[in-house]
Amino acid sequence: MPSLRDSLTYEPVELGFGTSGLRALVTAMTDLECYINALGFLEYLAGGEFVKPGATVYLAGDLRDSTPRITRSMLAAIRDAGNEVEYLGLVPTPALALRSLGQGGPGIMVTGSHIPADRNGIKFYKPDSEVLKADEAGIKAAVAKVRARIYAEDTADSMFGMDGMLKDAPELPGIKPEGQKAYLDRYAKFFGPERLKGKQLVFYQHSAVGRDMLVELLERIGAQVKPVGRSDVFVPIDTEDVTVEHQEYFRKVAKENPGMFAMVSTDGDSDRPFVIDETGEFHRGDVLGAVVARWLGADAAAFPVSTSDAVTQLLDEEHVSWTATKIGSPYVIDAMNAEAAAGKKAVVGWEVNGGFLTASTLEIGGEALTPLPTRDAIFPIIVALSAAMDAGVSVAKLFARLPQRFTQAGLIDNFPPEISKAILASDVAPYFTPEQGFGKIRDINRLDGLRLFFDNGEIAHLRPSGNAPQLRIYSVADTQERADEIVEMALAEPDGILRRMEKDLG
Repeated sequence: MPSLRDSLTYEPVELGFGTSGLRALVTAMTDLECYINALGFLEYLAGGEFVKPGATVYLAGDLRDSTPRITRSMLAAIRDAGNEVEYLGLVPTPALALRSLGQGGPGIMVTGSHIPADRNGIKFYKPDSEVLKADEAGIKAAVAKVRARIYAEDTADSMFGMDGMLKDAPELPGIKPEGQKAYLDRYAKFFGPERLKGKQLVFYQHSAVGRDMLVELLERIGAQVKPVGRSDVFVPIDTEDVTVEHQEYFRKVAKENPGMFAMVSTDGDSDRPFVIDETGEFHRGDVLGAVVARWLGADAAAFPVSTSDAVTQLLDEEHVSWTATKIGSPYVIDAMNAEAAAGKKAVVGWEVNGGFLTASTLEIGGEALTPLPTRDAIFPIIVALSAAMDAGVSVAKLFARLPQRFTQAGLIDNFPPEISKAILASDVAPYFTPEQGFGKIRDINRLDGLRLFFDNGEIAHLRPSGNAPQLRIYSVADTQERADEIVEMALAEPDGILRRMEKDLG
């Protein structure tokens, strides 16, 4: 009999790790490929004695059309690995992580986060943490062994068809509510029923997986919440790529709701926060993180190198030690762990996308919050609103009190990764000219991409995505108009800065 590999009617694409988890086009994420990666992950855990035989694996997903199919392939892998499963249903990634880490069992979240609907992803959790960069080599080796074993099976005996799909996909089990309940109760107890008492909030629901349960949570802690913008079609909104259209929508909603304290939302898997003030102005995640760290009384913080220097100015003023890392939550977690090991007592971290992580037990008003070292969206949203209330100011005025540096970010999609690599290895100074308003490049940080420091105080940071064919640019300037202009010049079609680089270096 021919082997399964020889019988496949398509050329399989192997999934790879990006900054955090696996992501790919849905067409590449066949049942076969997803199953191989999940089973490899579970065998890696078993081989390293991270879990005992028969341990429960916690499983959840987001609202993408492809998620139920991929989740069924995860279920098949979990059962074939000899594990039990607790299915949480469609919940935020941090809710899955809280359940997994809280119960000391592995977790699997099927989500593409903020990326377009033609893509999806899988995020793995060990019993005690996210999968970190140190785990990736071992997981890849285990996946390679599973792949060889499954590919060598006789076609007739395989559970997969020649199209790479399960011949008899298992039905998803009933949803266990404990995971959702634990997540809601965590913050309802910590903040109390009157934390946001009397405040009118607008929640932009779109297709965020936490769109209903997060509204419920905000109401439980006292807010009056008006949901808007619910969508039955997946909306790939990204906190690091807030478009002109998004900004116009935010301002429109603000005008239509003159009494609102703030408008809030999350990305698709509800681990990246949107905080939009009463004027409709969106506040970026790196500055949001600093606001949250200050309110919490943090003594150490970790965040990516792409963070605005307004953040480091604020933390220096507050005498908070900080570490700049490569981009991606695994790097932030490693830095937080180092700070905790060095004796810091209130260690936090965040990403430029706003996802907030904690590595210490935090205490506010006599209530303790256990660590959750994975990106969370609702926690920094509530803290930012609380900080404004405690200061007796509007959300807009809260952020206006911060060091006034302005940032913007954007990306070009379907940008060939090999050209991105060529750009990072090249002299890019000729593409940033005095005619465009740039000074001379005085320094370049190559920790993650190219972070260019100009002698007029401006910053431009070029970085390829770690899990998608995208090239991002981040800017920092003394005015919002100039920060916006830098990004616009970089992304302009057909002959902006990035397109000229692509033409010359491709």
